[in-house]
Amino acid sequence: MSQEEERDFEEQLRELLAEDAYTIRPSPAPYPRIRRQGVVERRRRVVVAGAALVTLAAVPVGAFAVSGSGAGTAEPATPASVTASPTTLSTPSPSPTPSGPAGPATAGQLRDGITREQAVEGLDDCIAEHRKNVAMGARDLHLGKADDYRIILALKSTGDLNSPGDGTFVVAVQEKPSEVRLVCNIKGGVASGLNYSGGSDRQPDSPPVLVDTNANKLYQQSFLNKGNWKLPFSWGFIGTVDPTVAKVTVSYGGSTSEAVLDHGWFAAAGTLTQQVTRNPHVKGYDKGGKLIYDSDEDKTYQQVQ
Repeated sequence: MSQEEERDFEEQLRELLAEDAYTIRPSPAPYPRIRRQGVVERRRRVVVAGAALVTLAAVPVGAFAVSGSGAGTAEPATPASVTASPTTLSTPSPSPTPSGPAGPATAGQLRDGITREQAVEGLDDCIAEHRKNVAMGARDLHLGKADDYRIILALKSTGDLNSPGDGTFVVAVQEKPSEVRLVCNIKGGVASGLNYSGGSDRQPDSPPVLVDTNANKLYQQSFLNKGNWKLPFSWGFIGTVDPTVAKVTVSYGGSTSEAVLDHGWFAAAGTLTQQVTRNPHVKGYDKGGKLIYDSDEDKTYQQVQ
C-alpha cells in the first residue's frame, strides 16, 4: 500500500472512531435546565404540604377518630372538648366568703318576697339607728356589729292602731361575743322599732322546745286591735330547741306548718285570714318521731291571747 493510500485509510479510521465515540458517550446533560426543574418541583411540594397543614388545622378537634377495625380508616366520633395542659392554667382562686350577716338556713325563712340583701340592709339600719340613739343619750344595749349576726326570719309587718303603716320584720341572733336576739321593724326604709333580749332564756329545767319570750311581737297585732285585726296578716314564731329535738310543728289560725330548725333556733311563719283568740300550738318531736313537747301541757306557756 502506498503512503497516500495509508493516509486515506487512517483518516477514514479516525472518522469511524469519532462516530463510534459519540455514539457510546452521549452529550453532557443540560444541568442548568435540570436544576431549575428540581427547584420548581421542591417549591411545588412545599406549597402542597402547606395547603395540607392548613386543611388539617381547619378540621374541628375530635371531628374524626381512627377506627381500630383497620389501618387508615376514619369514623365520625363524638366531638371532644379541648382540655388545656395543666401547666398552662393557673389554679382558680376560691370564691370570697360573703361579708355581712349570715343568711338563714333555708330560703323559706325569707318571706313575702323579701330578699337576703333587703333583710341585711334592714338589720344594718336598725343597728345604726340604735347607735344614733345611744349617741343622743339612750341606753346602750351592746348590740355589737351586724356582721356578727345570723338572720333567721324576715317577713312583712302589718301596721295596726299602735304602729300604723306596713313594713318589714327582721329577726336576727348573735352567739358571740354574747348571746343576743333582736327583732327589728323597718318602715319606709327607717328603723321604727327594736326589740332586744340578751343572754339565753334557757334554764336547767327548761323544756326541749322553748318559745321566745317576745315571740308575740311577730304573731300578734296590738292590743288596741283586739277583735279587729287587719287581714290577711303575716305572722312569725321563734324559739329555741335542745339537741334532742328533730322536728317542731306550729298550728295557728286553723293551719299547721313545720318550723325550720336553724342552729339551735326554730322559726315558723304563715298567713292568717281570720281573727284568732288562741296563741300558736307548738309540738316538738325527737329523731324517732316521739312527741317530747306539747305547749298544751306546758304550764309556763300562755294559751290564750
